Amino acid sequence: MPLNQAVAAGDQRLSALPLPRSNYEKFPCVEVPGHECRVGWDAIARELADALSRCGSPAPKVVVECYPGVDEGEIAAALAARLEAAQIFLAAEALKTPAEIDRLAEPYLGGDDPVFGFICPLELRDFFDEDRLTELRSQAGMSQGLVLIVGCGAALIELDADLVVYADLARWEAQLRFRRNQSSNLGADNPDLATQLQYKRAFFVDWRVADRFKTPLLASCDYVLDTNKAAAPKLASGEAVREGLHRAASRPFRVVPFFDPAPWGGQWMKEVCDLDRSAKNYGWCFDCVPEENSLLLGFGEVRDFEIPSINLVFQHPIDLLGEKVHARFGPEFPIRFDFLDTIGGGNLSLQVHPLNEYIRDKFGMAYTQGESYYMLDAAPDACVYLGFKTGVDPAAVIRDLEAAQVDPSQPFPAEAYTNCFPAKKHDHFLIPAGTIHCSGSGSMVLEISATPYIFTFKLWDWARLGLDGKPRPIHLGHGKEVLQYDRDTEWTKRHLVNRIEAIASGDGWSEERTGLHESEFIETRRHWFSGRVDHDTKGNLNVLNLIEGREAIVESPSDAFEPFVVHYAETFIVPAAVGAYTIRPHGASLGQRCATLKAFVR
Repeated sequence: MPLNQAVAAGDQRLSALPLPRSNYEKFPCVEVPGHECRVGWDAIARELADALSRCGSPAPKVVVECYPGVDEGEIAAALAARLEAAQIFLAAEALKTPAEIDRLAEPYLGGDDPVFGFICPLELRDFFDEDRLTELRSQAGMSQGLVLIVGCGAALIELDADLVVYADLARWEAQLRFRRNQSSNLGADNPDLATQLQYKRAFFVDWRVADRFKTPLLASCDYVLDTNKAAAPKLASGEAVREGLHRAASRPFRVVPFFDPAPWGGQWMKEVCDLDRSAKNYGWCFDCVPEENSLLLGFGEVRDFEIPSINLVFQHPIDLLGEKVHARFGPEFPIRFDFLDTIGGGNLSLQVHPLNEYIRDKFGMAYTQGESYYMLDAAPDACVYLGFKTGVDPAAVIRDLEAAQVDPSQPFPAEAYTNCFPAKKHDHFLIPAGTIHCSGSGSMVLEISATPYIFTFKLWDWARLGLDGKPRPIHLGHGKEVLQYDRDTEWTKRHLVNRIEAIASGDGWSEERTGLHESEFIETRRHWFSGRVDHDTKGNLNVLNLIEGREAIVESPSDAFEPFVVHYAETFIVPAAVGAYTIRPHGASLGQRCATLKAFVR
């Protein structure tokens, strides 16, 4: 609801904050000059038909390889008639049976655990019946006319197609299709399975398998098909998409933020990010999570050609990450920025993240989620729960956590066991793995963390239900194995709360180190500035957020990229390949003090 209605309903916390008028850009785009894309099935079919006419084959073969979650039936139906296909093959016809694939996936799904599994090492070919692949390949080779092969694994059937189209889908859209019961997991027949379980299987199995298969295809395919909006499919040449990825890897850019409600969600982002005021709340914003977010490419008048931003990591890992970061993490984006809005909402779950050894042994992840809470904004009574109080009895902590799960009417006495620190705007709380923590209500958190995705062990969720009306999963069995009780009041104050250190200053600017904890691999630097600040990636990925000021401009001292304007609360990425760049106030912020928070890998 609008701000004045929220206040009228009793949410005085939001009314106490001087919220800026929104200039947040929700659909940032990387312009790709000199290229076009086709929108709608008629235009797409004409483009493909023109390309086929140039190949000269009397019986051309078109492969449309699909990411899991793509509506393969829609593509087959839309293109078969328009291209006058003599034969149509669906890759799904060569899959092993759903029962066989369930058995294949089962070792990586964590048994009855509703959230966690183990990273799957399988290849896409493992999901297919080799005899059936050979049979379909033989049938396609005997065709006297155009052959259309569609689906996840289509490229396994025809290894030398005349045209290869990669039909891609953002992971967020795949998740929304799970929520709408519109999609099954790879090779499964489970559209009615609980969304959380579909997501778990996609996360640990489907997406891992498909990403391994996708990477070489993106480097060579003739076309890329954006299937995120069923009513408006878009087709661009592989060359155009690869040029777009190259451009993104050589200049500052933003991914497309994704906003989602939460049981604890608040009202701040509605105003500052200009979101739907009728929504109950927005708790999450994935503002820089390339494994989950999309990247928009602009082709002429079409400014919303959407692909998963992880494609950029796959195609340009060294330009984006830098040689040292790539050598350490491989083609994986190791820094995550997201928002957690509890202003007008409730406390986050009391939680802990696994230690490095634990996440490797139990889940197959190479590193854990060390993180921090940077307070973009805070109500007067905001707080952060962080670390244990000195002298707590570990056995009593676990006893009371277990009792609260059995009988929610006996709440866990969080204030008796954990420190509760007051929080104000621009405070920075560091949260190395193993530290009990959560943001209290009244906070607008910029969460800066490593990127192992979903590995948060909930210990206590304040006896509330999830958005689906069911209790949210609690992971006390895992959590009690990693809690660090020696992070008591004195240790936490000394090591984790506002560890601000002056680094350098100059005419109109100053630089501070704000974190993260020495056990974490991410370094954060805050720059206050009313004039130009010089930065240099030094061959290292930089991720920044404009944490103070209406608007700033990022420029290249050598004009290597076009000036790039960012607005308040926007997260942006500066690839390692950029090298030197500058940031200064711009537009409405001229003459005012601004600030950025920058993260990079130590």
